[in-house]
Amino acid sequence: MSNEPTNNEKLISSFATSLVIPESQVSESLAYNTINEWDSTAHMLLIAELENTFNVMLDTDDIIDLSSVNKAKEILAKHGITF
Repeated sequence: MSNEPTNNEKLISSFATSLVIPESQVSESLAYNTINEWDSTAHMLLIAELENTFNVMLDTDDIIDLSSVNKAKEILAKHGITF
């Protein structure tokens, strides 16, 4: 049994870190502009955090489409990340 965090835990942590919110506030329904913390600057920090955490390179369409936690899972799934 490894202590490696699951992809879901990594995703929650990435959102919490880049948006500077508690992990408890990160849910499937969390969406862009639904909280003050998730503005355009935080969005770019979030993209960088996700790219670093999951070792992927998101293209412009994905960056624009990434509008919620659920959508982030869909986009990362295209890169072979499973949740």
